[in-house]
Amino acid sequence: MSMRMQVKLLPTILFLAIYCVAVVIAMGTQPPVSDQYLQAVAGSLEMYVDPLPQMPKIYGYSMFNGQPSSIKLTIGMYQKKWKFHRDLPPTTVFVYGTDPVTATFPGPTIEALQGVPLWVTWKNYLPAHHILPWDPTIPVAIPSHGGVPTVVHLHGGVNPPQSDGSAFAWFTAGFRDVGHKWTQATYMYPNIQCPGNLWYHDHALGLTRANLLAGLIGAYVIRNATAEAPFGLPSGDLFEFHLVIADRSFYKDGSLYMNYTGDNPTIHPEWQPEYFGEAITVNGNAWPFLVILRRRYRFRILNSSNARYFNLSLSNNLPFTVIGSDSTYLHKPIETPTILIAPSEIFDVLIDFTNSPTQFAEMMNSAAYPYPTGDVPNNLNGKVMKFVVAGNLRAPDESRVPPTLVKYVDSNVDEAVKHRYIVLYEYESPTDDPTHLYINGLRFQDPATETPKPGTTEVWDVINLTVDNHPLHLHSATFSAKKVTQIQDLDTFKDCMTELNDAEKCNVTRHAEGPTVPVPDYEKTWKNAVKMTPGYMTTIVVKFRLVHNNGSYPFDITAEPGYVYHCHVNSILFPPFTNYKTYMLNW
Repeated sequence: MSMRMQVKLLPTILFLAIYCVAVVIAMGTQPPVSDQYLQAVAGSLEMYVDPLPQMPKIYGYSMFNGQPSSIKLTIGMYQKKWKFHRDLPPTTVFVYGTDPVTATFPGPTIEALQGVPLWVTWKNYLPAHHILPWDPTIPVAIPSHGGVPTVVHLHGGVNPPQSDGSAFAWFTAGFRDVGHKWTQATYMYPNIQCPGNLWYHDHALGLTRANLLAGLIGAYVIRNATAEAPFGLPSGDLFEFHLVIADRSFYKDGSLYMNYTGDNPTIHPEWQPEYFGEAITVNGNAWPFLVILRRRYRFRILNSSNARYFNLSLSNNLPFTVIGSDSTYLHKPIETPTILIAPSEIFDVLIDFTNSPTQFAEMMNSAAYPYPTGDVPNNLNGKVMKFVVAGNLRAPDESRVPPTLVKYVDSNVDEAVKHRYIVLYEYESPTDDPTHLYINGLRFQDPATETPKPGTTEVWDVINLTVDNHPLHLHSATFSAKKVTQIQDLDTFKDCMTELNDAEKCNVTRHAEGPTVPVPDYEKTWKNAVKMTPGYMTTIVVKFRLVHNNGSYPFDITAEPGYVYHCHVNSILFPPFTNYKTYMLNW
């Protein structure tokens, strides 16, 4: 670690170390447990005994004389008990909902219409203390009067900065305490972008991983019946499903497990770089099953896990037909036997069970954790859910796989008005355990260095100098991966970058000339999160405008608090001082 990094870190560590002890003692702890204990609890839960739940829907519009119109919703955040499995005691969670009785894990699915704005007032009804541990030795929202800070980000949304869910715009119950960037209780979502899949989740400073683990997640869909109906895709509640995947570990009493000890406890008593749960939940249920007919289905698959990647496949070798990724469709459907899905990614897929060779199909996971060089999945986290095929006769099915879908504006490198190098660093203690991660050697709270102009295109070469894959997410912008190039003589380049923090001075063009890895065909569209391969430079084209019509954003994108970009491994999303630098995009 350079002297500059040490100077930035040490004052914060020394100042907060004493405070940390008081907070951890005040919130209490569960007894220390081993990996074997967590695996035993998860292993005691019989797979495929609970049916797949479907989250309630909230419509983000009203109909009057056959025409849609805008409405205002109020959605709260509540503490309640949730049943993750038939044989597991009820679990205390934080959840979204219009009231505490109907609030769910995940939260209700919000269905919006393209071009119909939606106003949502987010209200915090959470208790005085968190149900999970958090580490005050990292920059974190600490309210003066207690409570759990929250703020909601619509992931993949093109929204005014005041409605984007800045980490500094957090608030507690009754808005008694608010972050210094908080300005309003009601958010406006224009829904001006193309039809597609989004999701909403907590984004509070230093608490994102704890609040998401507690349950503050939910799906959001933008529809346009006129544009989408000609595709002939499976539709309706019986044939179109959201699958929100999240790994969790539990104590025997049903409580959510989250580590109380950091990997560098003398630096960060609680913080760890990743969280991996032993049980795989889908729509808030551990290893559920879904009874299906011999016909085609549509599944909108979201990986809402903290750090776990999923390499999905079906045990009976049926393929996935991918029709969309994140908030956009593909240009044409892509058939694939596997799908690698990073935290925060969404894939929109079709599965045709018409000719299934078996009466059931397990959805399997083969992604190492951490990805790509970590542990191989075991007999617990290597399975996701089960499809049970009812009967042997083909069911009526008027759906189809269209030959083409949507053609957006081109991701043309030649249109770029700016080229940037974005470098992901990981820093370690003398014990070789991670202490913090930065983008371009800078902290979250440092001044912004990326200031793109509205309506323009840029090319970013993202260099991952860490050992793990990282999903990069940009707020209110879409981007497309063009090329993934191996860094030659990586150690020499890394040493130079650690010293100079300047890709050009370290002769990046000489090092970034190794073999290239093709971008998967099912990811060739405009995305909200792209995987950054370790030891490689990923070239992305970034659009700061609408990609379906090349239009400008119809709001002031230069307003405070601006926008950010960051890695979406939620242990390191926020707190900023121990994660990648997340820049304000002050357009």
